[in-house]
Amino acid sequence: MTPATRQEVLGLYRKVLKIAKNWQSASGQIEETMKEKEYIRNEARTLFRKNKNVTDPKLIKQCIEECEARIEIGLHYNIPYPRPIHLPPMGLAHKQGRTLRHQEK
Repeated sequence: MTPATRQEVLGLYRKVLKIAKNWQSASGQIEETMKEKEYIRNEARTLFRKNKNVTDPKLIKQCIEECEARIEIGLHYNIPYPRPIHLPPMGLAHKQGRTLRHQEK
């Protein structure tokens, strides 16, 4: 890891901790705000420690981009959790082919 990359990663970590410190939940309830602040701190700590031994520059860049994206999504939607992926009803497993004209239940 280059010194510039290290500085960027540490800056992101500080930014996440600052966000956690100033976080307000969408509901405005104190208990909810405290839970969300704790979640942000724990999630940051866990992910940064998990990736601290990554040495591949491409993978490091990918982790940095993921962190920046999660920060922006969290601030935009005012939720600390990863953005949920919504699937259409019955959207997972259905057979492929021309003979089927409808989704199987």
